[in-house]
Parts: sequence; C-alpha cells; structure tokens
Amino acid sequence: MMGLSRTELATKGGAQTYRPRLSAQQAASRLRAVASLLALVALWALVAVVLNDPLRAPGPQQVLPALWDGLVTGRMLPDLTVTLRRVGLAFLIAIGVGTAGGIILGLSPRLDRWLDPWLTVLNNIPALVTIVLCYLWIGLNETAAIFAVALNKIPLVTVMLREGVRVLDPDLNDMARLYRMPWRARLVHIILPQLAPQLMAAARAGISLIWKIVLVVEFLGRSNGIGFRIHLDFQMFDITGVLANALAFVAVMLAVEWLVLAPLAAHAARWRRT
Repeated sequence: MMGLSRTELATKGGAQTYRPRLSAQQAASRLRAVASLLALVALWALVAVVLNDPLRAPGPQQVLPALWDGLVTGRMLPDLTVTLRRVGLAFLIAIGVGTAGGIILGLSPRLDRWLDPWLTVLNNIPALVTIVLCYLWIGLNETAAIFAVALNKIPLVTVMLREGVRVLDPDLNDMARLYRMPWRARLVHIILPQLAPQLMAAARAGISLIWKIVLVVEFLGRSNGIGFRIHLDFQMFDITGVLANALAFVAVMLAVEWLVLAPLAAHAARWRRT
C-alpha cells in the first residue's frame, strides 16, 4: 500500500482516506476565503465610520442595500448579463488565439525571434488607446467593443503560453517523435497537459483583466452594461451606485473563480498527484 500512487489508492480502497481529506482541505480553503471577505467588509465599514461622509465615502450599510435592491428587483440583471456576455466572448477569443500563438512561437524559435518585438509593443499599448482606436476604426458597435478587449489580452496570453512551451519536457517530445506520434495526438496528450498550469494562469489573469477593460469599453461607447451604469452614476455623482454596480460584477467574477476556474485548475493538475 505504501508504494501505491494516490490514483491506485483511490481504486484499491484508499479513496475513503484520500478523497474526504481533499474535500476537507477545499472546504477549509473556502471558509478562509469567506472569512477574509468578511474581514474586508468589516475594514471597509470601519473606514467609513472614521471618515463619516456617507456621500463621498459610503460604507457597506449604504452600498450593500443598494446592491441587494438592484439584484432583487432585477434592475441590474440585464446589464450584468450583457457585460458577462462581452467578457465571455472576449475571453474565449483571447484564450483561443493566444494559446495557439503561444504554442506556435514556443515551437518555432526562428519565428519567435522575429515576432517577439511585436509582442513587446502590443503588450505595452495602453488598453485605452486600443479601445479608442477600435471605436474610431470599426465604429461604436458590439464588434469593436469585443475586438478591442480581446486584442488587448491576446499578447499577454501568447507570452504566457510561449514561456510554458519553452520548458516542456524534451524527453516526452523525443518519445513522441520516436514513435511517430501524429501531431494532433502529440498536442492533446503531451503538450497541452504540460501547459495546464500556464493555461490556467493565463485564464485567471486574463479574465480578471478582461472584465475591467470591458467596463471601460462600456463606459466610453456602449449604451448598456455595468460600465454604462457606472457612467450614469458618475454623471450623477452617485458614489453608492458606482460601488453597488461594481460589487455586483465582482460577485459574479468571484462565483466564476470559485465554481469554474478553481475546479478546472484542480482537474488540470490532477496528473501531478499520481
């Protein structure tokens, strides 16, 4: 039993001792996250009490009821849905194109040497410039909004995946060539599993940046979405409304992190525990 891997323990009766312990660790991690968020809210409330300016520095006692009212009445839901759709589309484009580009550049050193300055330039162009140019070139429409966000994040994903390809296990690559493994099988069974950490890091970094840029896109040139609502609150100097709308989408992103990205990261890293 001592020489068996964790996977073997799970199949030979060891699941009763291993899987519950993993679940307990996950539960403890979630509890720590909730406790940390509650501590952050308590600190926010304390700062609001010290400043004693509900108009300029509203506390959770003003913002959270506004957030709850917007969600319960359904007033925020259409804007949340529109913003989430834009985030999802831009995220899929950035991850898809960036992953393909990173793998190609990582496997082609000569091409990488030519295109590396391009990536440096693209990674250092401010998001605001990209957004404005896309609106001027394409127009104030949905295509320009999504394209501007995706274009801003594709270079970041490309660089992260390229660096992951550079540290792939050469022995596995040699084995695939020795057995004349088809390119598609090599990609699915050798390259992508090793790139899982970089892919998940790119996904987490990408989505956290993409939704912020989407709000800027909506602030500047769309007529719906959370960013547009924040624009209206800004014009009315409604700081409580700004914070309530922002927290609504922060809550959505926390749910995406806990319910989607974290389980995917654990699933992608399962082969390392064998």
